[in-house]
Amino acid sequence: MIDVVLGLQWGDEGKGKIADFLTPRYDVVARFQGGPNAGHSLAFNQKKVVLNTIPSGIFHENCINVIGNGVVVDPVRIKEEIAKVEAMGGNPLKNLVFSKKATIILPTHRVLDAASEFARGAEKIGSTLRGITPAYRDKIGRTALFLGEIFSREFNKHYEQLKKTHLKYIGYYGYTDFDLSALEYEFFTAIEYLKKFQFDDTEYLVNEAAITGKKILAEGAQGSMLDIDFGSYPYVTSSNTISGGVCNGLGVAPSKVKNVSGIFKAYCTRVGSGPFPTELDNEIGVQLRQKGFEFGATTGRPRRCGWLDLVALKYAIMLSGVNKLIMMKADVLSGMDVIQVCTHYKIDGKQTDRVPSNLCDVAIEPVYKEFEGWKEDISVCKSMEELPKTFLDYIAFIENYTGVEISIISIGPDREQTILNHK
Repeated sequence: MIDVVLGLQWGDEGKGKIADFLTPRYDVVARFQGGPNAGHSLAFNQKKVVLNTIPSGIFHENCINVIGNGVVVDPVRIKEEIAKVEAMGGNPLKNLVFSKKATIILPTHRVLDAASEFARGAEKIGSTLRGITPAYRDKIGRTALFLGEIFSREFNKHYEQLKKTHLKYIGYYGYTDFDLSALEYEFFTAIEYLKKFQFDDTEYLVNEAAITGKKILAEGAQGSMLDIDFGSYPYVTSSNTISGGVCNGLGVAPSKVKNVSGIFKAYCTRVGSGPFPTELDNEIGVQLRQKGFEFGATTGRPRRCGWLDLVALKYAIMLSGVNKLIMMKADVLSGMDVIQVCTHYKIDGKQTDRVPSNLCDVAIEPVYKEFEGWKEDISVCKSMEELPKTFLDYIAFIENYTGVEISIISIGPDREQTILNHK
């Protein structure tokens, strides 16, 4: 059977730490969507690494890490990422497997991404400029190149054909701030480098692992509120970030999925443009950003910060069938006198507990419930019994509102700063 771990907010929830923490229980960890726009931070043994495309089980020797067909792969960035993993003692040659059907991000995809954002001016989407959207667009348009094709004699021919099309679009945008020769040198060097790694029809690998009783963890990227279908469109990513994406992104049937663990922060953050009902554009927002070190793991951009939004959280839980919740960064709220939680939206004078389909086009006034804060430094706690009552009250309210138990509470970045909620 397959368990899923994914983000329930606007990304940056802490999926990397949790996937790494859970990996010892699994034989396979598989990424099913997204690409180098993700930033999964892992901290252990006083070391920290940010993974973008490689699954978070890569530092566990006996775990197979699969980059599934639903992922888009930039050869240049994955080469750099592999070097980081090897420098920290990982062995990607042994336990990393690429799907032959994963889509390749070409140099011109990255240029197209930058050209598109440049053309938008003040109406920028907030893209990470990693070439994600253009790569997925080519996949849907049936012109993409897949990783398995790098071994084909026709690869260069197909590359040139697609590059020619891309350059026409780039010319339309009037964008000239790029050096394609330099980008292509890096790209083809990386392509040759990747040929020494394992490539497979990973849909067979994953299904056969499930049939033989191996435990599989599907690791999501970005967050549910960035889903291409159900997120805050158009300020979304280009893939399905909810649990349904596991089936398409790995080639498995819905019946194979067992548990879905949803990760959320004890507060909310968002990077880039788009609606954010509980955003705190004040001193409290700055305090959350500084104490939580809320800067993009991939881009370094400062994150917008706000109170926990239970309306959006319950919506994301519904979409993915989440049956386990995991709370991250609870320690960041320590020391606050008052903590607020959004329980409803007020739209045109009417109160609702539903996320509107036109989230980007309506004025939302969050309705808050206030909680007493806790002064204790919970980052040193080792069990539920050591946590302050005010924090436990906060936990209980969230569980009651969502109808889902919080099974894990993270109180710091390190693997060891994790409390299991045994009920």
